[in-house]
Amino acid sequence: MLNGILWILRTGAPWADLPDRYPSYQTCHRRFQQWVRAGVLRGALEVLAQALHDEGYLDLQETFIDASFAPAKQGGASVGKTKRGKGSKIMAIADRRGLPVAVHIESATPHEVTLVHATLAQRFVKPFPVRLIGDNAYESDRLDADLARRGVELIAPHRKTRTSRTQDGRPLRRYRRRWKIERLFAWFQNFRRLVVRYERYAENFLAMLHLACASFSCEVYEMASSSYVSVSLGPNRLWALCQNCA
Repeated sequence: MLNGILWILRTGAPWADLPDRYPSYQTCHRRFQQWVRAGVLRGALEVLAQALHDEGYLDLQETFIDASFAPAKQGGASVGKTKRGKGSKIMAIADRRGLPVAVHIESATPHEVTLVHATLAQRFVKPFPVRLIGDNAYESDRLDADLARRGVELIAPHRKTRTSRTQDGRPLRRYRRRWKIERLFAWFQNFRRLVVRYERYAENFLAMLHLACASFSCEVYEMASSSYVSVSLGPNRLWALCQNCA
């Protein structure tokens, strides 16, 4: 059943087009809706992220933040108008290895700098990141001060129009590795259900995003691990996590 939901996530096809090798699309869709209402996919992702953090594979010493636009064909909650049309904004934070630390969806209308706190609140592990690195869209003295009170160092280059320069050039060297958050969004593009938002309900779209994060977190973990560790994170493990969180 999980494989049927993953097929929908990967291909972006309508539920009714689910191949016969999987359970009926009504059964898969009904189970997906049950998991969404019960917060199963979010819970499974939190367990997975905590396991990665405990094993040392999720590094919060250096994290990166950015946003992407997903056009929304059906409208619904968390949909706003932009010059590119109506859609939703996907906010994401990646760790030093490019693994997802937090994801959040919002209307495409608000500026990214106003969504940082909401994105941090949706992180999958309890500790705050030590450093948060973004482009000049996140350059804000107020945001810098707010994050500093939480023990988070904000690193973002100044805008060209800024007159008073306060950014130290040494921390900005970490900005060179911001390509890792771009790679995370490139991974998201492999899941066609996330490229265009067809879900009218925001919680369904967010659940698909959580499932995508869990899926390639498992894949990255398995590729990075060359020896046995205390946590097994294959597809069977992901199904077991969903069952335990249900």
